[in-house]
Amino acid sequence: MNGFHIEVADQRKNFAPGEIIDGAVSWRLEVLPRQVFLRLFWRTKGKGEEDMEVVSETVFDVPETQETRLFSMTLPQSPYSFSGKLVSLVWALELGADGPDAAFQKEIVIAPAGAVIDISMQEP
Repeated sequence: MNGFHIEVADQRKNFAPGEIIDGAVSWRLEVLPRQVFLRLFWRTKGKGEEDMEVVSETVFDVPETQETRLFSMTLPQSPYSFSGKLVSLVWALELGADGPDAAFQKEIVIAPAGAVIDISMQEP
């Protein structure tokens, strides 16, 4: 059975812009992949079209079928995680491999003071 796991240092999920995030990723795959990747991206959720942007990607070359690797990345200064009545912006880490294997996502928060900004009161 295939599986992916992302472990962030200190079990954190809330971060300030520009902070460094450290952790470990692990996977167990039935077929040897050419590469495994860890992506940092944001996406919008809510009304209208969904937007998405990959901000950073770490590629783990020459992976084994079962392995754990360490990672470290500097988070961007923006955009901030926010939540509103019409739209929200969500950050996530995604661990996956080439081929048909599914990927695993872990949501995180990037905002001043590490808290999602509530814009619901600011929307019409």
